[in-house]
Amino acid sequence: MHTLSAGIVGASGYAGLELTRLAARHPNLRLTALFSDRWSAESVGSRLPLDGPTAALRYRALGEASQLEADVAFLATPAEVSLELAPKLIARGLRVVDLSGAFRIADRSAYPRWYNFEHTQPELLASARYGLPELAREGLRGAQLVANPGCYATAIALALSPLIKAGLASPDGIAVSAMSGVSGAGRKASEDFSFCELDEDLRAYRIGKHQHVPEIEQTVARFAGACGPMSFVPHLVPIRRGILATCTLRPAQAAEQADAAAALERAYAGERFVRVMAADKVSLKDVARTNRAHLGVAFDSRAKLFVVVSAIDNLLKGAAGQALQALNAAMGWDEALGLDLLGG
Repeated sequence: MHTLSAGIVGASGYAGLELTRLAARHPNLRLTALFSDRWSAESVGSRLPLDGPTAALRYRALGEASQLEADVAFLATPAEVSLELAPKLIARGLRVVDLSGAFRIADRSAYPRWYNFEHTQPELLASARYGLPELAREGLRGAQLVANPGCYATAIALALSPLIKAGLASPDGIAVSAMSGVSGAGRKASEDFSFCELDEDLRAYRIGKHQHVPEIEQTVARFAGACGPMSFVPHLVPIRRGILATCTLRPAQAAEQADAAAALERAYAGERFVRVMAADKVSLKDVARTNRAHLGVAFDSRAKLFVVVSAIDNLLKGAAGQALQALNAAMGWDEALGLDLLGG
């Protein structure tokens, strides 16, 4: 194994901060550049409790990112910024792991509706590899451009895919209710995300129009065989981090809870970062600050529905941790490199 030089663009956002901490201790990565307009010219050590060469680095302006000289670039940037920057970096020979939604949806025509821009890089879109190793590992090896999955998409696709693939649940009529911590909204000052507005409150948002909907449907269809239009209702809860998703599916045959639990166990047997347990034991506190996903399934015999509960840390398995896991897979390294000491 050899060491790769790495840069992080958007290093002062929540995902960028997590990436900096993780990459700084990754045995095969050497951080050489961090980009943030907010903290431009400040030292990394003045912002993060890090030691050594990483602490001595100084943040650089985002406008300099297109000239990054490194082996790999992590883009913790808005989708429009990634769309412009990724092709420039790839043309310079860099491997790119993009944490935005710029390359997640294969259908180019879907971007105006879900992301409010026209996609101008059809060739890169076609070549991007989806960075959810538990479902897409085979396609990641050697990837030049990794499209890191969305946080909701990670939690929900992991929950839905095994039951549909096993023929136990119908790909139609799926309904998902999911709750996310406030860090999922990004690091920005806004009245809606201020303490007084959020504390002791709970709200649904972007009902039926969240940008992760087509990504979830695409991912489940790609890896489970089919997925019809789903109802997805995200909620904002007054906690810092974490996602808990409750997914309801119609049985496709006379199946019992034991069948569904066995399907989850088979799908994720041997996976380092996925644990299957009783549905009522899945909780956010057990996955917070880890790269793990916890899953459980129950059968509602009265309503005759499967209920799959999924929990992840939105900043780690839903963003920075998964980006490192996907890079590890792309390089043929142990996927737990840089992630093995994350506790809970």
